[in-house]
Amino acid sequence: MNAPVTTGDCSPPATAAGWLARYRQIRAHTETLAVALSPEDQTVQSMPDASPTKWHRAHVSWFFEQFLLGQFLSDYRCFDPRYAFLFNSYYVSLGPRHERPQRGLLTRPAAHEISAYRNHVDVAVATLLTAATLEQLDALLPILELGLQHEQQHQELMLTDILHAFSHNPLNPAAVPDWEWPSLATSALTDVALAAGTYRVGHPDDGFCFDNETPQHTTWLQDYRVATQLVTQADWLAFIADGGYSTPTLWLSDGWPHAQRWQAPLYWQRRDGQWLSLTLGGLREINPAQPVCHISYYEADAFARWAGRRLPTEAEWEVAQASGQLANAFGHVWQWTSSAYAPYPGFRPATGALGEYNGKFMVNQLVLRGGSCATPAGHARPSYRNFFYPHQRWQFSGLRLAD
Repeated sequence: MNAPVTTGDCSPPATAAGWLARYRQIRAHTETLAVALSPEDQTVQSMPDASPTKWHRAHVSWFFEQFLLGQFLSDYRCFDPRYAFLFNSYYVSLGPRHERPQRGLLTRPAAHEISAYRNHVDVAVATLLTAATLEQLDALLPILELGLQHEQQHQELMLTDILHAFSHNPLNPAAVPDWEWPSLATSALTDVALAAGTYRVGHPDDGFCFDNETPQHTTWLQDYRVATQLVTQADWLAFIADGGYSTPTLWLSDGWPHAQRWQAPLYWQRRDGQWLSLTLGGLREINPAQPVCHISYYEADAFARWAGRRLPTEAEWEVAQASGQLANAFGHVWQWTSSAYAPYPGFRPATGALGEYNGKFMVNQLVLRGGSCATPAGHARPSYRNFFYPHQRWQFSGLRLAD
């Protein structure tokens, strides 16, 4: 696997047959990610923030069943009515759910039963799209698109979560044996400089986006600069060597207790004087030229302070990216910003249960921009707002600097 994310033409299909082909392609990719994992691999849950592969495969199928098939296919029969309790994630308005930290205890249903469930849903979606009238398609295609984008989000989570699980295995197994870091683009510039002024940020057109990317709005920015390149592992080694994890003046108060437990990014190991890191391809030597990865917001902020710079805001990142001068904005690591995950001016969540998708999480988290090497091709875009809590490190998260 070596498929960096792209932000090229992701125009919606023009016909029902085109939509069905896209549906099948995305669903097949989920299974490709899981095919090398044993039933035992697919059941393990290494921490409450992560979910088992088997659960991810089932949850995205439940999403189509709940929001698409149950609404638009009149004679649809649930594969198993109990699955709504097991595989609902956080949609409180849809009823009680199995507790998130307990997902790894679900040895039943078995992985092969989840495969049967996915096939049941796929057959029903094909029936729906084949028989739908143009009027019905107008109503259901926005839900289908959301479900496909949702599945792509879980494809990335499948990779990040199994990597975290494998990090607890002394055998250091490879989740994707042929995986390699994508190659990096070079830049002739060190920084891109932007002049003070008003800029439009947020999703700019009628193409698909998540609701948290809207509405597009005007914001004021002061003069600023953003690094054209990502912070590398060589940069991070210098930070470690200079006592970055043991210098309290570099750290936010909330981050300092974490710094006292951390000595390096997540998955780094020091053996015989050499730094190694567990990757999707197994245990590998640190490549100084690659972007630093699997760091928290607290670490990113401390590094920026150590370097005499700061993290960009998400608006600064988006405007700089639009200038066309940021290298490796997509396809390597998500980039922490200093922006709190909050609603844009005029934001309104969707009505009904789908309104729980993003809006209710807009507190106590920080925004990351770009896309990582685990992000499915075509899924990310310049206005995409990823978000995590500041202590979390198991995502493919890195940084670029600003001032």
